[in-house]
Amino acid sequence: MIGYGAILVALAGLLMTLPHFISEPYRYDSTSPGGISLTIKDPRWVGAWWLGFLIAAGAVALAAIPYFFFPKEMPKEKRELQFRRKVLAVTDSPARKGKESPSKQSPGESTKKQDGLVQIAPNLTVIQFIKVFPRVLLQTLRHPIFLLVVLSQVCLSSMAAGMATFLPKFLERQFSITASYANLLIGCLSFPSVIVGIVVGGVLVKRLHLGPVGCGALCLLGMLLCLFFSLPLFFIGCSSHQIAGITHQTSAHPGLELFPSCMEACSCPLDGFNPVCDPSTRVEYITPCHAGCSSRVVQDALDKSQVFYTNCSCVVEGNPVLAGSCDSTCSHLVVPFLLLVSLGSALACLTHTPSFMLILRGVKKEDKTLAVGIQFMFLRILAWMPSPVIHGSAIDTTCVHWALSCGRRAVCRYYNNDLLRNRFIGLQFFFKTGSVICFALVLAVLRQQDKEARTKESRSSPAVEQQLLVSGPGKKPEDSRV
Repeated sequence: MIGYGAILVALAGLLMTLPHFISEPYRYDSTSPGGISLTIKDPRWVGAWWLGFLIAAGAVALAAIPYFFFPKEMPKEKRELQFRRKVLAVTDSPARKGKESPSKQSPGESTKKQDGLVQIAPNLTVIQFIKVFPRVLLQTLRHPIFLLVVLSQVCLSSMAAGMATFLPKFLERQFSITASYANLLIGCLSFPSVIVGIVVGGVLVKRLHLGPVGCGALCLLGMLLCLFFSLPLFFIGCSSHQIAGITHQTSAHPGLELFPSCMEACSCPLDGFNPVCDPSTRVEYITPCHAGCSSRVVQDALDKSQVFYTNCSCVVEGNPVLAGSCDSTCSHLVVPFLLLVSLGSALACLTHTPSFMLILRGVKKEDKTLAVGIQFMFLRILAWMPSPVIHGSAIDTTCVHWALSCGRRAVCRYYNNDLLRNRFIGLQFFFKTGSVICFALVLAVLRQQDKEARTKESRSSPAVEQQLLVSGPGKKPEDSRV
């Protein structure tokens, strides 16, 4: 089944590349007189986005090949199942029932027998399993440690889903870098830090021999440090540069129109987008037409050619403007920003192994498989599905200029960078705070349970000592058991 699933994933990756081969808007005319002067920094640039899906689909298809050589049934599991069936047959045999009547069986033995019946769940029919399932499900959901740990993992997964979906776009808009460079930085810094965090968490649990209280304390400490290193992210970023007619008015007395009146004679289309930048004032115009430019000049250099637009009536002193968006003055801050994000991701992933151990140790042995299934169901429904929608809606509220397609909003051209940073990082901070609260409650419940267990032991120990004294030194240890 795993091999067939991997093949289906590979086919899905191939299907994702079909729009590139059947879409017409991305087919440019290479024989046009002016040629194609787009660069990777141009907002209209469309790279080979489909190439990654092809490579990933091929890798998944190759990884699926070994699964088809596995046996249909694992030998160890088969022998174990046969042994369990023999044990069940012996315990239910008439001779056994005659020798030991139900009245003579101790409560502990009957409980063990029930647990054994639950563990041999594969032997149950569908109707029997449906009868047992609601009781086991309610019993698992009523466990406070399980619920709190799953809720904290939901918060962490919501943070991860939003970050994985929109972090490249956030870096591209916030620091005015290319999409390829943003993804390269994320692949080189963020993903290795996630792997390191998970491995270090597992090593700490094993080396320190952490129990439930220790695992809860490690999870809380990791999330507190993650929350602390997230605070500087609110202040690392670039403000929006000036855009004529949107965030900057070229005249001292702007009118009610969106764009200045100097370009009214050009009859510029409102849905056009070909940004140009005035290097002297760092003011960006949506198109050369909106800058009032009437001529175009191409300067050939050794490595690339630059396109200038001249005779611009809306530009101060009629200076020529350069094709493309204005470069950011703080693009160098993207590396410190991503280093803090990677450090926070490593600290958050430090909780992966200990939180999983809390779930496995907190539920009964026969309910562990169901508990893990419920955990991943909650993660899919409560985190990975709604989180990208929530982040996308928050990002859309920071848009200051929408492109129009057939009279409707299509894509956002410009964002308010300060508002974008505060809302995106604020959502991440909100989910991290929720995880910290859940882990704090988990630690409080675990300490309370540990305190109650110690109190029980302290109360029972004097009774045991007194019975040992009454039994006398000559008696065997078996006779003095409580």
